[in-house]
Amino acid sequence: MAPVGIAIIGGGIFVKEQHIPAALASPLLTIKAIWSRSLKTAEDAAKLVPADAGPVDLYSTDSGAGKSYEDILKRDDITGVILALPIPDQPSYIEKALAAGKHVLAEKPLAKDVETAVKLIEYYKRVSAETAASFAVAENFRFTPSYLYAAEEVKKLGKVTGFLVRVGFMMEQSNKYYQTPWRTVPQYQGGFLLDAGVHFTAATRKLLGGDNAVESLVAQTALVQDHLPPVDSINAVLKTKSGVVGSFITSVGTTLGAFEYAVACEQGVVKAEPTKVTTVRGYGKDAASEEKAFEQTTGVSEEVQAWAESLLSGVPNPSQTPEQALGDLELLEKMLTSGDQDGARQKLQYQHFV
Repeated sequence: MAPVGIAIIGGGIFVKEQHIPAALASPLLTIKAIWSRSLKTAEDAAKLVPADAGPVDLYSTDSGAGKSYEDILKRDDITGVILALPIPDQPSYIEKALAAGKHVLAEKPLAKDVETAVKLIEYYKRVSAETAASFAVAENFRFTPSYLYAAEEVKKLGKVTGFLVRVGFMMEQSNKYYQTPWRTVPQYQGGFLLDAGVHFTAATRKLLGGDNAVESLVAQTALVQDHLPPVDSINAVLKTKSGVVGSFITSVGTTLGAFEYAVACEQGVVKAEPTKVTTVRGYGKDAASEEKAFEQTTGVSEEVQAWAESLLSGVPNPSQTPEQALGDLELLEKMLTSGDQDGARQKLQYQHFV
């Protein structure tokens, strides 16, 4: 079977460093076109596609007639699009692609807020009934091997009794992602906490599983670094529908480096990091610890391959549904909202998709 023809929509850092290499690595996909706002950016991205991968047509806002985003969507040889644009812009591009009958893999977060996300999902359901186009959200943390392994280990240790998420790093002004204009002055809630934070909520939800979906939370937020408005730090207490309480602590403006998830269960503890998972079975002097190492990976190649497989099978990957992404977004948004309201308790309603 011939590879599925796709277009890359966007020419930013993540497209160049992750999406294009991931698409090239998949034997199921072939890049037919690249679109960006400027032709120069599209040209720079296209340089990453080797000549033997086939011709890549370039489209951009400034390329003139016949070279627009809409023109890509008219092509019969393009079945789907991988879309990575600024957070506020994505929904309109997603809607146009779905209306044209193109399958979509769109970068997280699903939208800038839950209200917009719900409307987008409702639109998708209406349009897909006519066009059969599918909509997937690219959340690479759900495809990170260490987190997948850790989630399975949690299931083996009985009922969850508690959990701790601690993710902290410094988003410096010299960082290449910070220097992206739409991120420097964010037109959406949370700033970098939204952009990066949905990764952390996705991993948390994956590790806890559906039986431990978060039901309510309280949180405090703060702006520690002036260059990271509106807030850059969250300290939250989450309560699951099973009655378990856990902590979610994250900051993109801290010198306290951390990247760890810990889930306590009746029969032990699972501690997950990007390249290592430690499973402790038992307690006290009878405890036995086992450590498993993983190669460093972003999970993007895995998620793009999973999307490609879903296009061929016609069955959406459950880890890429927009409902999953809505749950990730809602969890983060409710923490931000609680912080805005000085710790007022927030109830969640979209956490049953796991």
